[in-house]
Amino acid sequence: MFSRFTLFAGPCLLEDDALNLEVARALAAWSDEFDLPVVFKASFDKANRSKGSSPRGPGLSRGLEALERVKGETGLPLLTDIHEPGQADAVGRVVDVVQIPAFLCRQTDLLRAAGETGRAVNIKKGQWMAPEEMAVAVEKVRRAGASQVAVTERGTFFGYGNLVVDMRSFARIRAACATPAVFDGTHSVQRPGAADGSGGGDPEHIPALVRAAVAAGCDGLFLETHPDPESAPSDGSNMLPLNKMHNLLHDVHEFLLLRARGSVTA
Repeated sequence: MFSRFTLFAGPCLLEDDALNLEVARALAAWSDEFDLPVVFKASFDKANRSKGSSPRGPGLSRGLEALERVKGETGLPLLTDIHEPGQADAVGRVVDVVQIPAFLCRQTDLLRAAGETGRAVNIKKGQWMAPEEMAVAVEKVRRAGASQVAVTERGTFFGYGNLVVDMRSFARIRAACATPAVFDGTHSVQRPGAADGSGGGDPEHIPALVRAAVAAGCDGLFLETHPDPESAPSDGSNMLPLNKMHNLLHDVHEFLLLRARGSVTA
């Protein structure tokens, strides 16, 4: 799963089949065009929404059924996140990658439950944690039986309501954790709490940060995308519009070719 540069992409929250499949079909086509492994990602529940009244998604049972329909239609492997240890077994039966949200990256029981599925596990790095601190989270997952582990950089808090990305983080994650280092180009432009208590964002900076991360040597990308971010039930303020993905993935493809030739070195 993590042996090649991989794109993890999809909407923040699962929506209806039409929306989920529109995004997944586009990603599958770009996977073929750019010879880029793609994993479809979407959440069945956003348990960490800022406001209690915010939409959270279809829930575990309906969400997993929706993910299965995406895989059946497109053949794309799947990723979704868990928030409670009791969700791990059911999720592990359906998806290819179990994800640990950044705010929960130190929760021992959750990490162990994810590892016990035997699936690949992607751990989001906490916004307050140094790259080297993620090694203990990785070890918990590995000891529990995860087939593979990756760590995703999603920015570090800089004061209140602002995130910055240290491009040295990818090399530091690999050295400390012995895992691939993935870059989350969409959550890294969040402004937590900026939108009347909910998260805001600066999506215009996504392309520049993604290009910089690929040049800096990240091992994969995590990008949330939506045909109409303004209508998305979650994280619309920091998602990349679907119609802008192609050009960005073209640039990523060109950077990866340069890396393969040794013209760009991390």
